[in-house]
Order: sequence, then structure tokens, then C-alpha cells
Amino acid sequence: MAVYKDAKTNTWRVIFRYTDWKGERKQTQKRGFPTKREALAWEREQQNKSTADLDMTFESFAELYEKDTKPKLKENTWHTKEHIIRTKLLPYFGKRKMCDIHSKEILAWQSEMLRHQDESGKPYSPVYLKTVHNQLSAIFNHAVRHYNLRANPAAQAGNMGKAKSREMLFWTKEEYLKFADAMMDKPMSYYAFEMLYWCGIREGELLALTPADFDFAKGTVSINKSYQRLKGRDVITDPKTVKSNRVVQMPEFLCDEMQDFLKAIYRVGENNRIFAITKYYLHHEMDRGCRASGVKKIRIHDLRHSHMSLLIDMGFSAIAIADRVGHESIDITYNYAHLFHSWQMEMAVKLNNERAEKGG
Repeated sequence: MAVYKDAKTNTWRVIFRYTDWKGERKQTQKRGFPTKREALAWEREQQNKSTADLDMTFESFAELYEKDTKPKLKENTWHTKEHIIRTKLLPYFGKRKMCDIHSKEILAWQSEMLRHQDESGKPYSPVYLKTVHNQLSAIFNHAVRHYNLRANPAAQAGNMGKAKSREMLFWTKEEYLKFADAMMDKPMSYYAFEMLYWCGIREGELLALTPADFDFAKGTVSINKSYQRLKGRDVITDPKTVKSNRVVQMPEFLCDEMQDFLKAIYRVGENNRIFAITKYYLHHEMDRGCRASGVKKIRIHDLRHSHMSLLIDMGFSAIAIADRVGHESIDITYNYAHLFHSWQMEMAVKLNNERAEKGG
């Protein structure tokens, strides 16, 4: 390690040498420090990072966290985490040392998050507050598991906000058909919403579909990828979960519709996106269709809820529905329990009859 003053620029330069995880000697340097004190402070941070010394700042540890976790995550997942770290965590904890952040500092930060209001006076939603806190806790958990931090101060402080509400909006079949009728003036919009409602696929799964994904002889569509728009780039990723990789059987009328639509856009290559539109476009069209049809406004994702609600109403089991939509059956049971037919009364009657027969 060495700190030098550059006579030409009248600034300070640091050369830092270290041994990487392979046991190889490496060297890095940084120039342009206005004072020797700042140069030495940077040098100390590099030393702390190279030895995983939690005397380092939260900002420095966040860089280690990124290095350790980013390669294991999908690009869009890391993009979400990075935004929270950069905008909600670093401004408050960035310059504090990891070893000096305790539950009281977390509580003070929580109070600040809870008091926050945007320009229109709207606070953060409870769901978002919980998401932000979970990210902070994840960083400290990483420090506990891999860098010998004694305890997670975010866990000690306790969470804020709350998980997503189980309440969800959905359309009945009649409401959807009324909406779909208002969409028929724009084929791209109409067929996109037909796929979303009648197959229960996710928005990203829809936007990633290509002609090659359809097997009209079997009446199926393969869901094996998802579309994201990240930092001005079109990004195709794996589906949300392993179970999301699935083959969905389409109703016959939808097969006919999609064949007609693909013929109308014959220039689309076998492996090119069919719905070459954005999520913003879909949201805009959703709003337009709601206004034109007079049906209540719901989110794009609520079309997926609507599909599952329809299948429940048709009498299909949680396991069968989960297989179709790429969920775990326990999630279907938990989130849609209130929609399933209750067998309790029928069970009680049959048990009563069983007891009477045995007694007689």
C-alpha cells in the first residue's frame, strides 16, 4: 500500500496491493484525491474490504454484497434490489461503519421512511416499506452468514409495513367479455388480452411469446421465458420460477384466434416476439378498455387472478390450477381459499349420517 502526491495535478494517488480469493497478488489504484486524509481513508476501506473487516462502511459492504449475490440473480431481480439499495439505503447508512449500525439506527431510519411523503403528500405503501426493510435485512443477513457480523440489527429492530394483502380484484367472465368486445378495434390489444385472460399467463410471459412457442396441432403454448425492459434494453429471461416453465393447453377458440392473428402478422419470424409492445402499452389499453366498456378498473396482473377464479368456479382443484398457471398448489389454496366451495357442511352431514348408521 502506498500514498503519493502527484506534483502535476496537486492531488493524491493510492496504490493498493492485495491477495485475491485465488491467492494471486493483485494491484489497484485510484487518483485525484484532493487531500492525503481522503486518500488514506480510501486505502483503509480497501484494506477492510480485502480482509472482510466490518469496520468498513455500509457503502463498501454493499459493494461486496453486490459482488457476492448479483451473479446468482436474474438481471431484473438485481435491478430492483440495486434501486432500493441506491435510493433508500445508501443515502442513510452509506457512510456509517457496519460494526456501528445497531437496532436504534434502524429504528431511526424506519421512522424516516414512515414519515416520507411524495410531492402529492402520499406516503410509501405498507407493502413497499416491507420490501425496502427486507432488502436492508438481507444485506445484514449476508454479513452475519459470511462475514462474521454477530447479529442482524434490522431483524432486532423488527419489520415495518406489511406483506401483500390477500384481497384481490378480478373480473367475472361476463365483465371480461364486455371488456374484450371494446378491444376488438385493435387486434394487437385484443389478442394480447385474450391470451392473458384465457391462459392465465403473466404479463412478461405474454410479451416474450414467439410463433415457435405455439403448437396448434396439439393446441398448446409453451411458457419458457419472460420479457423485461431494463434500462432501455429488451431483455428475455427465464420465467419467474422453475414451476413457471410449463405447457398450457389452449381452448379451441383461442387456437383459432391466434392462428388468424399470426397469419395477419406473417412477417414475424418464428423466434421473434409476437406482441412487440411494452407493458406501458398494455396498461394504457387496459385503461382505455375499462373506460369504453364501463367495467371496473383492475390491474393487468388481476387478469391472471380472474383466470384462476374462473377455473375455481368451474370446479377445478388447486393442484390442477397450479399446474396450469405455474404456481405451487399451496399458494393457490392460501390465496384463493375464500373462492373454493366449502365442503364443511356436507362433511358434517355425512359424518352425522355415518354415525347414525353405525349406531342403528
